[in-house]
Amino acid sequence: MRPLIVLLAATLSGCGDKPPQPAAGPPPVTVAQPTKRTVTDWDEFTGRFEAVEEVQVRARVGGFVTDVEFRDGAFVNSGDLLYIIDSRPFEAVAEQADGQLSDARAKAELAKRELDRALTLNQTQAVSDSIVDQRRQALQAANAAILQAEGTLKRAHLDIEFTHVLAPIAGRVSRHLVSIGNLVQGSDAGGATLLTSIVSLDPIYIYFDMDEATYLKNNRLYFEGKRASSRETPNPVQVTLTGETKPSHDGKVDFLDNRLDVSTGTLRGRAVIPNKDYSILPGQFGRVRLIGSSPYEALLLPDSAIATDQSRKIVFVVKDDNTVEARPVILGPLDEGLRVIREGLKPEDRVIVDGLQRARVGAKVTPHAAPTGSKT
Repeated sequence: MRPLIVLLAATLSGCGDKPPQPAAGPPPVTVAQPTKRTVTDWDEFTGRFEAVEEVQVRARVGGFVTDVEFRDGAFVNSGDLLYIIDSRPFEAVAEQADGQLSDARAKAELAKRELDRALTLNQTQAVSDSIVDQRRQALQAANAAILQAEGTLKRAHLDIEFTHVLAPIAGRVSRHLVSIGNLVQGSDAGGATLLTSIVSLDPIYIYFDMDEATYLKNNRLYFEGKRASSRETPNPVQVTLTGETKPSHDGKVDFLDNRLDVSTGTLRGRAVIPNKDYSILPGQFGRVRLIGSSPYEALLLPDSAIATDQSRKIVFVVKDDNTVEARPVILGPLDEGLRVIREGLKPEDRVIVDGLQRARVGAKVTPHAAPTGSKT
């Protein structure tokens, strides 16, 4: 009985053994060579749009508003009628000034005739020289009164003209701040009433602040002949509006300030942006991309192929013997979704773009080429 038990135990023990597993091969990874193309660096800033022209429309003469001739928020052209102020008081002043002018001219005519008679009589000494001088002075006073009356009449006509408040520029008008029947003050009163405001929309400015490091970099490139100065050349910019993922508007720099802001250490710049459809309004924010270099040949990789090793950026390169090497790289900006690699790679390097978690430095891998047409 005992030999049977031993044989049965040996048989059961043999049934529990697993077949030997084949040794695992090098892990598979996807590799690709860096993309080589001509790129241009761009510096990016936050900007705010402002109108090229902005006017606060104020009353130039005082009086009661009799009509409002525009629709709130509408687009107006230069010279369009906005407000009408009661002109009757100024018309009365004009009539009075016209009467004063007629009286002054009549007096001047009389003074001239009296002077002519005095000069004739003075030739025979019938009138003394002092009388001639008095009548000459009377004529001069009469002519001065004419000039004064003409000025008063011209001012009265201007006041009548100013009762029709016209748009000084073309642009979008704000709401009306004074309704019909209200009394407004003119500029002579020392506090002209604000009636509305107008902003131009096409083109439109965008202001941005450049940090000192970027300014010094661009200045160095200018002296090396690698980038034109925005002070001398309208360098191109691209603008991305809030909510957009890529630039939608192009423009050109037309102004750089003459000093850095001491409180922020930034230099104020300005670009002009076409706005044909009036879709951009003053006060909006946008991301401004300013050209930061001349075109140059660069190697590019997707960001997913770049790893971080403490303070360094590295990529994993598969060598000829299919072992993995960690290669430190210096990164540049993004260009059409790919990262510029400034230093650390050669065009023929095989870089791991997928399967980084399976790669070990010094270990072998099984490289597979990335599909043709993939973004590398």
